[in-house]
Amino acid sequence: MGSLVPFQDLNLFPESPQTTTVATTTLNFLTPKTEPKQELFDEPAPIQTFHQQQNLFFSLPNSTSDFASNPQTTPLSNTSSSTDDQNALYSEYFRISELFRSAFSKRLQKYGDVEVLDPDSRAIVPVPEEPQRTCETTPTDTCNPERALAVVSRRKGGIGRSNELVRVTNLGIEDERYFRDVVRRTRMMYDSLRILAIVEEDKRTGPGNGRRARGDLRAAAVMRDRGLWLNRDKRIVGAIPGIEIGDMFFFRMELCVVGLHGQVQAGIDYLPASQSSNGESIATSIIVSGGYEDDQDSGDAIIYTGHGGQDKFSRQCMHQKLEGGNLALERSMHYGIEVRVIRGIKYENRASSKVYVYDGLYKIHECWFDVGKSGFGVYKYRLLRIDGQPEMGSSIMRFAESLRTRPLSARPVGYLTLDVSMKKEKVPVFLYNDIDSDHDPMYYDYLVSTVFPPHAFSQGSNGTGCQCVSGCTEGCFCAMKNGGDFTYDHNGLLLRGKPVIFECGNFCQCPPNCRNRVSQHGLRNRLEIFRSRETGWGVRSLDLIQAGAFICEYAGVVLTRQQAQIFTMNGDTLIYPNRFSERWTEWGDLSQIFSEYVRPSNPSIPPLDFAMDVSRMRNVACYMSHSSSPNVLVQYVLYDHNNLMFPHLMLFAMENIPPMRELSIDYGVADEWSGKLSICN
Repeated sequence: MGSLVPFQDLNLFPESPQTTTVATTTLNFLTPKTEPKQELFDEPAPIQTFHQQQNLFFSLPNSTSDFASNPQTTPLSNTSSSTDDQNALYSEYFRISELFRSAFSKRLQKYGDVEVLDPDSRAIVPVPEEPQRTCETTPTDTCNPERALAVVSRRKGGIGRSNELVRVTNLGIEDERYFRDVVRRTRMMYDSLRILAIVEEDKRTGPGNGRRARGDLRAAAVMRDRGLWLNRDKRIVGAIPGIEIGDMFFFRMELCVVGLHGQVQAGIDYLPASQSSNGESIATSIIVSGGYEDDQDSGDAIIYTGHGGQDKFSRQCMHQKLEGGNLALERSMHYGIEVRVIRGIKYENRASSKVYVYDGLYKIHECWFDVGKSGFGVYKYRLLRIDGQPEMGSSIMRFAESLRTRPLSARPVGYLTLDVSMKKEKVPVFLYNDIDSDHDPMYYDYLVSTVFPPHAFSQGSNGTGCQCVSGCTEGCFCAMKNGGDFTYDHNGLLLRGKPVIFECGNFCQCPPNCRNRVSQHGLRNRLEIFRSRETGWGVRSLDLIQAGAFICEYAGVVLTRQQAQIFTMNGDTLIYPNRFSERWTEWGDLSQIFSEYVRPSNPSIPPLDFAMDVSRMRNVACYMSHSSSPNVLVQYVLYDHNNLMFPHLMLFAMENIPPMRELSIDYGVADEWSGKLSICN
């Protein structure tokens, strides 16, 4: 990495100067069922059976199962055993749970043979363990990850969360790039697994069966069993290396995978007092979703309500207590320790109904007990955003929404045109420059699609296509051309990169909404060409682009080798597709999941031997900047002809790209001064 990463051990933080009062807990034999403060989950959690719910409070290995069930050490129930009385059942269950943890937590913590929760940590909702699988993957399975995902062998357990608090500071540029790349690859793996899990479920039950497959949960479970969750060996206070302010996530489980927020449903993530070296709990992150009546969110200032005292309908039914996450927030305020704030924003899309935005670090300045709107006592915390941080992703998201609907009202100055494509694209392409007087993009003819030479359509077998009148299905002619499986899911997301993708074309009988017709439909997201002081001209999106989604085509006029040689006599200003880095190999790469995984090699494509002239005719993609860690990949696609020598250059998102974030691709060869092809600068 180039330099060591210094970790400041917060476990060595001096004890509180105030006198700590140890509260004794009196066990009530009949305890009403109470729910922790839980943020709205992406989907309603599945109903657990009584036996499965026990694992949410403690998890014992086989060596301690007899000890835990010993009638001499386990208190017996004095309540009625009638199974018809559900309230009595819950009361008895929670009574036994409290007695068990109070009686044996010290012994289990001492020997470290089990992860025991803090008795006051009802806000913690651990990830439930899934049944063990013993099937082994085969080389045939790993060639088809959709099927291999169903038989992947599970490793027992996974890396548990550390109880060591650290803060990461003074990272060098190389360190920042390294951690950013680690996070980027982890998120790509998560998205690939999630999409594959959904496709597998659709194959098993059929698409549109009324129940959405939970690929987010399955992908997270597979990565957890492989030890691929990040930041499990250290519990980081403050910023997470590799995660930038404004990064967006569609699923709560993805927050757990990257280590940004370690709780699946609870809104407060913290180190319990039972795991802390000084016996005091410390909060590390919170999620603000706006779904609680006493919360107030004004951006830089937040009035956050503590957890507890709610029923299963999220209604306040009793007073809150200063315990668990509530106490952790108070202790963080006392020690001046910052917390990460993630906002959950309603955002209707094909993946989920909400998006989670990391908005940076806040400090807790005040804590008090107040009467809430429901008439019950609640704990409130006033958080203020730390100065000197980049703009919040949630505010940028709201600004981008205003640009989509009222561009001239949101930014009265700077627009050169509201559609540089002159209505050739299905959605307008903005052109914005508030830096200088350069109007260069307006002087080119806009191309929607690449212009190929006539002989590209006369060579190859053009008269073949599928006969799927109602839409392509598994095993059809076009699926076999792609190696036996389709490359897109039913939402048009790229499953995994391939050397070339055969989409359905003019000779196919399938309808325009066929799942194998994605990139040929053109631009979907509202893009903006903008002037930048760092990269010259750049491209950003006004929409949130989901990982694996199609963006646009890289269009130009194709020249043969002979034409290119003549054209370059006065200087080489052409685009060479064979120089683009093969970033498609990274999308869908499951080599860390399947040991025998090999990247797709079928259908194969010969080396490309043509150039693209964009000196007079071009599209929006030609203004994208170069990056060695791009968020956009180049995928070769054929649909209007079958000539492998002249594929289309289609661009897909490698990660969730927030609104107003610049799009970048890896050109392979770039100008050393600007980091971008000189023809487009």
